[in-house]
Amino acid sequence: MSKALRLSEKWFHRGLWLVALMFAGFLIGLGGTIVGDLPKVEKPLRVEDFLDRPAADRLRAGIQQADRSAREAQDALEQARLKRRVAQSDTQAARESFQNWLATRRATQRPEQDPEVIARTQALDRLQQAERTAEAAQQQQEQVLLDARQAAVRTRQQLQDMEREATKRLNAEARRVELRVFLYRLALTLPLLVAAGWLLRHKRQGTWWPFVWGFALFAVFTFFVELVPYLPSYGGYVRYIVGIVLTVVVGRQAILALNRYLERQKAAEQLPDVQRREELSYDTALARLAKGVCPGCERPVDLRNEKIDFCPHCGIGLFDRCAQCATRRSAFAKFCHACGAPAGRKQGEGPFTRLARGAA
Repeated sequence: MSKALRLSEKWFHRGLWLVALMFAGFLIGLGGTIVGDLPKVEKPLRVEDFLDRPAADRLRAGIQQADRSAREAQDALEQARLKRRVAQSDTQAARESFQNWLATRRATQRPEQDPEVIARTQALDRLQQAERTAEAAQQQQEQVLLDARQAAVRTRQQLQDMEREATKRLNAEARRVELRVFLYRLALTLPLLVAAGWLLRHKRQGTWWPFVWGFALFAVFTFFVELVPYLPSYGGYVRYIVGIVLTVVVGRQAILALNRYLERQKAAEQLPDVQRREELSYDTALARLAKGVCPGCERPVDLRNEKIDFCPHCGIGLFDRCAQCATRRSAFAKFCHACGAPAGRKQGEGPFTRLARGAA
């Protein structure tokens, strides 16, 4: 069809297509921003929203208390260990001193030193008792530390179990939110696609066709590009189901359109030759001839063969003779390319004859 347009008209069409693309680009930018911001209509989800807050707070307080008790028990245990080591050192030193003194006592065999033996023995017994007391205190602090740590472990386990259940509920709600947001996007983009289809069907040849095509490009891009990354996965079911539905709908419409086209072509081939040429658009006929096909049935025809004046498939006239100069010319041309006579002029009629008749 572009070969049938005037040079200025071609450039105007290119400029209008640029307008359509710019219009579509700005709409796509706006639509992408809106589609990307749609999740903000939903409240952000946190694990805390699905916990029993009082119970969780009690468990966290219990963990803090257990940790604090464990730290205090650890400090007390270190003190008890230090005291036990001091008691052990005192006992060991006293025992060694007593052993040395006993060795000296046996060497001298002095009976007057027997009371001192008893006193030293009693002092050693008191040191050993202090050591056992320090050991008992250490063991007690070890038990306190063990109890505090076990209590912390149990409380943490309870909190983890609670958070695990909350996480399951969070994931389930996140899937529902994901589906809701997808439906928001679908509710926004699907009407745009329907509106674009209606505009293309009824307004694509109108005065404002650049805006119609720009809006259509925006709607198609938004639906098939902006929407696809947000399709919920669910194992790919949604994506495949949407693809199947779209394929069935588009395929059905294409099949029906093809059948309607074939029926129109069959009906048109039954019409008289003159009526068929009158019903064909001038630009459409020239565009089809430029492609080497018949303007009536769109089947290939060897237009360079000067012996072919009619389509061998549907019988429509392709070439005739100029009534003014008898030159072979296209039956769809409005003027003769040899003499410039209009297509409907009779032989012998000059270029100003009709004007003179009209003035008379």
